[in-house]
Amino acid sequence: MAQSTNDVIPTAIRLACLSELGGLEKAFDGLATEFEKKGKEFDGVLNRAAPTSRTRCRSGSARSSTAYAGSLRRGIKRVVEAADYLRDLGIGGSAVGTGVNVEPGYPKLMSSTFRESTKVELREGKDRIQLMQSMGDVAGFSSQLRVLAVDMSKIASDLRLLASGPRTGLDEISSAVGAAGLIHNARQGQSIDPGNGEPGLLPGNRQRRLCVHCRRTRSARAERDDAVIAHNVLFSMMILRNSARVFAEKTVKGIEANEEQCRYWLERSAALATALAPQIGYARAAEISKQSVSENVLIRDLVKREKVLPDKEIDEVLDLRKMTEIGVPGGKHGGASVG
Repeated sequence: MAQSTNDVIPTAIRLACLSELGGLEKAFDGLATEFEKKGKEFDGVLNRAAPTSRTRCRSGSARSSTAYAGSLRRGIKRVVEAADYLRDLGIGGSAVGTGVNVEPGYPKLMSSTFRESTKVELREGKDRIQLMQSMGDVAGFSSQLRVLAVDMSKIASDLRLLASGPRTGLDEISSAVGAAGLIHNARQGQSIDPGNGEPGLLPGNRQRRLCVHCRRTRSARAERDDAVIAHNVLFSMMILRNSARVFAEKTVKGIEANEEQCRYWLERSAALATALAPQIGYARAAEISKQSVSENVLIRDLVKREKVLPDKEIDEVLDLRKMTEIGVPGGKHGGASVG
């Protein structure tokens, strides 16, 4: 039937990945949407308690939820763009891609038949020799899956840090869906510590990212072991799809901001001195930051005590909400809305 494993199996891998792509997109769209909802929900909280983000676990200020959504949408977009290369089918190339013993109309007929049966946009491969001998398109697609997994793992790690506590951690967020949605599942008897529990969804996301990374590495090393490549790429897609869906439903949807605790940490952040730099210079702002830490006094109180700026100007420069928006607090560009 003019077929060889050399063109049939790579074509099957491409079709399988493309058939699973819609479910992956839907899951990550749902996760990004939940983060966007949280961004809007917490927008008003910023007037009283702007959640503090961190740079290398150091204090800073930003709007995190909408940024998470943006990262996820960019990540899935890269996956979809990489998947476009998978739409070129090498079917009809036969054993070495030259189409030996293949009827001239066979490749076009096969491509159109696949389009009709799968409802997926596909293209007849123009260079079937290249498509037969290289798995680069699948490897590139797999690489973008790994990037997406890294982003989701980073987000999960951030939330785990913000949810840590309640006594010896940050305790800036909690989840209405229960502790299992954040750090642990506090089922009695699962931990030596009473009230503690087994690892839950957020630590699990890091484990799933490592799993996707390992499978991508195995696929790269497999070179032309098509069965290993197919299994690892498709299994990675399944892990990511399920993780995104559960992450949205069991964690993000129920996140609540602990407003009082957020404000407590934010007011005590030495990073607030950064907003003073345009007014008093970087060196002086750095001194204020160090003095605040050494004397255990709030930046706002220290600036007023040292009469670094007039009281009215201090309130404008150290406006917590403006620090989460584009522009320089207290400057002519300060307070520009980012939506």
